[in-house]
Amino acid sequence: MPRTGPHLSFLNRRGSGVRDARPAEVLSFLGIKLVALMAKRLPEKAQTASAAQLVRQRVVRGGPRFWRHSDFDDLPASAVATALSRLAREGVLRRVAKGVYYRSTPTTFGLSVPGASAAAAQTLRAPVHPAGLTASGVLGLTTQNPRRLEYATPAPASPTALRNAIVHTGRPQGRALLSAEEGAILEVLRDRARSSDLSAHETTERLLRLLTDEKRFARLVGVALDEPPRVRAMLGALGQQLDMPPRLLDRLKGSLNPLSRFDFGELASLPHAKEWQAK
Repeated sequence: MPRTGPHLSFLNRRGSGVRDARPAEVLSFLGIKLVALMAKRLPEKAQTASAAQLVRQRVVRGGPRFWRHSDFDDLPASAVATALSRLAREGVLRRVAKGVYYRSTPTTFGLSVPGASAAAAQTLRAPVHPAGLTASGVLGLTTQNPRRLEYATPAPASPTALRNAIVHTGRPQGRALLSAEEGAILEVLRDRARSSDLSAHETTERLLRLLTDEKRFARLVGVALDEPPRVRAMLGALGQQLDMPPRLLDRLKGSLNPLSRFDFGELASLPHAKEWQAK
């Protein structure tokens, strides 16, 4: 009788031929392989489901605004694309261009519709971020609708697609790394939050909530080094209130002239404003 060993539990050798394993052994072997394969696939499915849920939550909570894949760069790209497409099919979002979606809000006259200039701004290759009253609207600081939309871009000239909008050109090139919301934060700081309809306290609280993510704050610090000094000072005061890492705050502090004083506008009441050279 041929000898068998542990490594021949399913297959027995007889001369040069191979005898088939018993059906029960084969089924057991296949069952183990199937369980192992399913175990490998489950985390991926769970990850996709979790990402889709996060995308939905952010869209619903974000109010009326545009959404792009880059707004979810902390999530798997394929899961984000699938989730946005599904939300568009469900009517939660409206697809206005390739990779660009709009979240409507109910009004007396039906669902809100993005203006032509606003939709065009989302399709431009050059980074374009909301500015002025438009930026405050994106960040939830006002409900006003400006007569003309306002944007900012690192490009040296205003894109022709935005000929009906106000466009500030020549912003720092690092803006290309930021989302529309992050660019809007810098624009609100440039404007000293004067386009906010909220009280000074509410404006501060809203900005703090928008800056709680350390990775987002770090991105803004990197770009803010090329922004006006008052932007760096206000961002530093907000970051200190949020207990951001000293390495990030030191970069901002070290970029300021210690003899300068800055107008913080609506953010003058920040607890650490004086430490960041507010007037």
